[in-house]
Formats: sequence, C-alpha cells, structure tokens
Amino acid sequence: MSKGLGDCDMRRIDTKRKLIEAELERRRMRQRDADDLKVVEGVIDTPTLKAVYKLLNRGTLRALYGAVSTGKEANVYRGIDAQGKAIAVKIYRVTTAESDFMLEYIVGDPRFGRVRRRSRALITQWAMKEFKNLQRYHAARIRVPVPVDIQRNVLVMEFIGDAESGVPAPLLKDAELPSPVDTYNEIVDMIERGYRVAQLVHADLSEYNILWWDGPVFIDVSQAVLTGHDNATRYLYRDIQNISRFFRKLGVDTEEPEVIVQHIMSSGE
Repeated sequence: MSKGLGDCDMRRIDTKRKLIEAELERRRMRQRDADDLKVVEGVIDTPTLKAVYKLLNRGTLRALYGAVSTGKEANVYRGIDAQGKAIAVKIYRVTTAESDFMLEYIVGDPRFGRVRRRSRALITQWAMKEFKNLQRYHAARIRVPVPVDIQRNVLVMEFIGDAESGVPAPLLKDAELPSPVDTYNEIVDMIERGYRVAQLVHADLSEYNILWWDGPVFIDVSQAVLTGHDNATRYLYRDIQNISRFFRKLGVDTEEPEVIVQHIMSSGE
C-alpha cells in the first residue's frame, strides 16, 4: 500500500506551484508591457520618440505603456516614474494638428512673444502652454494634474485615477456625483479662483474636460488664456454656460451665466 504525501511534501508542492504561478504572471506582464509599447510606437513619429527617450534618460520616465485616453489633439499614456509611481504622459500629435484652432488661443499671449506657425514648432509651444497653465492652476490651489516635466511635444504630469491598476478617473459626464449641487458650486468656485488667483480662463470647460476623483479636477488646459486676452470674457461666459447646461440636466437650479460672469469679473478687479 503506497504512502500518502506528508506535510513536508505538500509544502514543497505548494511552493513549486506558487513559483510557477509567479513566473507565469511575470511573463504575462512582460507580454502586456511589450504589447503596450508596440501600441505607443505605432502612433508616435521619430522626433517624438526621441523626446520620450530624453525623458527616460533624465529619469522622469522609467517606462511608458498604452493609451488611457485618445483625442483629436493628443493621446494620454500611462507611465511610471523612477520610483515606480504612476504618471500620465500626454503626447501631442504633430501631423494631424489643427493649427488654426491653436492660433486663436496662443496669438497675443505675452508668454509666447513669437508664435511659430509651422506645425511642429507650434505644437511644441502649445505643449509648453499647457505646462505653464497647469503650473499656474496648481499654484492657485486649483485641482489639476500636477505638471512634472516637458520635452518638446511630450508632457509628463500626475496620473489622476487608481495608480495601482492604471485605471484613470472617470470624466465628470460619466461619474456618479454624491451631490450635484455641491459639485456645481465647487466647479464655479474653481472657475472664479482660476480667474482671480491664477488669472486664467479655461476656455474649453465642460463635462468632457473635468475628471472626477474625490472631487472635480480640471484637465486639458492648453487653450486656457490669461484674463487679459481679448476674448477672455467670451470664453468665461462659454465655460459657465457649458457647466450650467450640464448641471441643469442633473436637476440643479443653476444661476444665470451672465450673473456668474459679472460676479467673477468684479471679484477679480
């Protein structure tokens, strides 16, 4: 009659099983990372790859993976920094850039005295404009992704979402808001502080350019203009109109946009 397996044998088998499972998981992760890199390389041109490599070489990036969001202006990729912390890497498209749209928001900005109209040069300035706008918003204590570094058309910033899983925070339009009234008031307050403290108008604010992560977070601020811009008041009105329209659909009794604009502008004087 054969003997059964003893406790020692069972522990060895269990240890071997765990080692095999760990090795399979490592291989799966390596394959996923390789697949992500193929996705990145497939949509990035050579000059942009060189910019990414510079960020890798100076330690801003340790790895770059697949896209977490895509848009007409740029893609945002998941990355990790030198400490293994999740970061977001926004790469602005060069070949399909809508330069006429960008010129409306960058011409006349004193931070960019000489606007270059060639596509690649303009995109580099556009990326820098978002970097500077993020800095201004962050300094004013308005929730935005914290800017980390920039190289030509590649912007590195804080990852907003679940850092461990790499799942980004939902857009405001997709979020379950605990109190739409409180969220509406908070966003209007952020717009006012943006105007008064950061001296910026977002100029493209809507439920599509706000993330929800324990509260609203403004994103996509490349088109944000200084309050001295010729069209700042018109953009401010449009931002508030978009936000008011969204929250009225949620049953919020919003103030008239004209009243809010007047209040914000008077508070900034």
